[in-house]
Amino acid sequence: MAQKKRFTWQNILFIIVILLLIIPQTRTPIQVAINKVKVAIFSPSAFAKKDQTQLQSFDYKVSSLEGIPAEVGVGKGKVTFISYWATWCPPCIAELPSIAELYADYGDKITFLLITNEDPEVVKKFMTKRKLDLPAVLPAMETPELLFERSIPTSYIIDQEGNIVVKETGASDWNSDSIRTIIDNLLAED
Repeated sequence: MAQKKRFTWQNILFIIVILLLIIPQTRTPIQVAINKVKVAIFSPSAFAKKDQTQLQSFDYKVSSLEGIPAEVGVGKGKVTFISYWATWCPPCIAELPSIAELYADYGDKITFLLITNEDPEVVKKFMTKRKLDLPAVLPAMETPELLFERSIPTSYIIDQEGNIVVKETGASDWNSDSIRTIIDNLLAED
């Protein structure tokens, strides 16, 4: 006699998730929610001193969302946080609130560059809608080779001498105690 298959709540939930992923309007919110879970449990860590990559100090040429050009020194005596991101990227969207919290506390102590290649008006609307106060900029030069990655988000913490202390690809909690300790230790070296 053949056994009768029963639908359990797990099967029903699985089918609902699959259906929601098929519907285009629900994909991004679901992916953001999944990445928020990752952000809640994962925080980047620093490279050991011997494993840090040294950048040549340089001026990162960028422009504000209003089109104002700027040159921001990297590895020139100030700690720098750089994040490559996009408004359409679910892991980026998931981690931006933690970057905003970090920026609120350290924005006057370290340089923040949130670099995107998107249309400035799209970025402005995104920031307004999500109530994010972050220094989003557009690149006005090629990405330096040591900072180039094909994946976004990719974020870095670079010390005063240009050493890449933290590099993380994917959604992370940038407002964690461990990141704050890393930054505080770097600032204490001044």
